[in-house]
Amino acid sequence: MDLKDLKKAVDQIAREKGLDSEKVLEAIESSIAAAYKKEYGKKNEMIRSKFDLNTGELKFWQIKTVVDENTVRIVEESEETQEVASPKETARSDEPVLPRYNPDRHIFLEEAKKLKADAVIDEEFSFPLETREDFGRIAAQTAKQVILQRLREAERSSVLKEFKNKEGEVVSGIVQRFERGNVYIDLGRTTGVMFSNESIPGEHYRVGERLRFYVLAVQEDARLPGIILSRAHPQFVAALFKMEVPEIAEGTVEIKALAREPGSRTKLAVASNAEGIDPVGSCVGQRGTRVMTVNNELGQEKLDIIEWSADSEKFIANSLSPAKVKSVEILPRREVRVYVPDDQLSLAIGKGGQNVRLAAKLTGWKIDVRSQSKPEEMQAEGIAEGEAEEPKNEETE
Repeated sequence: MDLKDLKKAVDQIAREKGLDSEKVLEAIESSIAAAYKKEYGKKNEMIRSKFDLNTGELKFWQIKTVVDENTVRIVEESEETQEVASPKETARSDEPVLPRYNPDRHIFLEEAKKLKADAVIDEEFSFPLETREDFGRIAAQTAKQVILQRLREAERSSVLKEFKNKEGEVVSGIVQRFERGNVYIDLGRTTGVMFSNESIPGEHYRVGERLRFYVLAVQEDARLPGIILSRAHPQFVAALFKMEVPEIAEGTVEIKALAREPGSRTKLAVASNAEGIDPVGSCVGQRGTRVMTVNNELGQEKLDIIEWSADSEKFIANSLSPAKVKSVEILPRREVRVYVPDDQLSLAIGKGGQNVRLAAKLTGWKIDVRSQSKPEEMQAEGIAEGEAEEPKNEETE
């Protein structure tokens, strides 16, 4: 073998796939071991190979695991046919079935201790095999399949590990294709999926369009899509502001609460952790540049940035922005009655009750908006329930 060319090939594959050279070499060794087993080994044998890139030396071993009578089933020849004939009885048994003893894969503890005095159960023993370098067509085909499978597994594992660290962050990707209402996104090394319920209502996507997405989850199950993306998640807005507002990234300004109706409106409550810093002004930016950048990414979704306050009355009054509130009356059970001037009533309630609804979600209070001139009169769509998360009762679950 031309070792120089092999080294180059290993390094090139590692770079292209974003893997460690060791992982690529492991895949090659696994494929050679599979070819050896196909050509010269037995069906149940476990064979490993080691390839030395420096010397070109290729070695093979048969691997056996140390067992005893308590860790394996010893099946006599006369019992084999009986075991095959009654698989249903074995399946009905609640007891876990021990692996069957196989001399090609197992070595008894007594025998192992003759080779190594301190041998223990489940320890692996390696037995050198004759070195071979000539493999038939079928064995070579098996090797090819193994190396491709191992490289795919290593690449997927590497990608998932990389994106696991990006959960809760924003990534950029290109719209690749549409399938059953879901949008598949090219993220460079891999493809992410945005399910239909995670897209912004009314937003239309074009193949080749570059957009930002929120990494909602990373799934390690090979049967499911790996990277789950979202543009409708409330935290997508928070993550966009973190990217655009240095004060949020540094922690001097904090997003305390957020309520969103994707594609329509979002309310954001921010607070300052440092003296002399205006939290709302920091998020808006000079001449509105920062909020405009986020706004453009969200497809002109309206953004209300309000100042958070530990004083509930003040916070609730702020949450109904842009409406001006005259007074807030605190009632039992986290309910409030808010009084506004007549000319601010429709603004406080919002179209379809959206403004009061988002304010209730933001604050966690049930809000009842009323006119200052007619305090006893309930307003249509003027009441909204807060959605504060309640502690779970384990006894009822």
